[in-house]
Amino acid sequence: MSKIKLLLVIGASLLITNELPAQGLLNRIKQKASQVADKVADKKIDEALGGSGSGNNSNKQGTGSTSSGSRKSNPSNTSGQGLVSTPPNVNENLSAAETAFKAGSYGDARYAVQQAMLGVELQIGQSILKSFPETIANLKKDTIEDQVTSTGWGWAGLTIHREYKTGDKQFTITVANNAIWMQALNMFFNNSGYAQQNNGEQKWKQIKVKGNRSVIEYDKSSGYKISIPLGQTSLAILEGVNFATEQDMINAANQLDLDAVKEKLGEK
Repeated sequence: MSKIKLLLVIGASLLITNELPAQGLLNRIKQKASQVADKVADKKIDEALGGSGSGNNSNKQGTGSTSSGSRKSNPSNTSGQGLVSTPPNVNENLSAAETAFKAGSYGDARYAVQQAMLGVELQIGQSILKSFPETIANLKKDTIEDQVTSTGWGWAGLTIHREYKTGDKQFTITVANNAIWMQALNMFFNNSGYAQQNNGEQKWKQIKVKGNRSVIEYDKSSGYKISIPLGQTSLAILEGVNFATEQDMINAANQLDLDAVKEKLGEK
């Protein structure tokens, strides 16, 4: 008979003879049963891992056993090219949507339409990326860091990213549809003050970049950042590291054709 069953039998007999209060005895039985179960579980885990528990007599001689120190380890991956970026084919998905819709497979039709929309978004993102200047503030573009991503469809989560750098100086462009960023930017605009002060040091202020109301910030560790709304849902975040002055950063921002970006996004 197992230890747990034995405990339950003893407990039941004691309840019948009224040697202990029922509630207190049940609690003790539960505690003992839990302890026994924990020991059994620990022993099983030790055996699975190849260890030896306190009650486990492991074979220390002969060739039949393998110590935990000599277990074979799995190799680490050191090769492979990863996944190929393949945006959805717009025409193929539109055709698939039409076929599925005619067949009454509305779930498949909806999915195909979503994929077609996603493909359109990624194409627009690539078009915007190609429209960016070759250089900004004499910094060369780093195409290795180019990114166009979308976490949904209908502009939800569309992000375009480009970096320009030379030495320790860098200028970064991020165009995104991001509700949280837009909320933070609107807080700046809705603030009645012109600039935020922190121990006498100015942290941000409102400016205009090519006629667009914007916010410029400065942090000693990260440098300059300019946030520019591009309509109702999209915005551009420009970051400059090791720019000498605020005006240098604004001059770099003015090299962007923001109207062209808004037009491609369909923003007004």
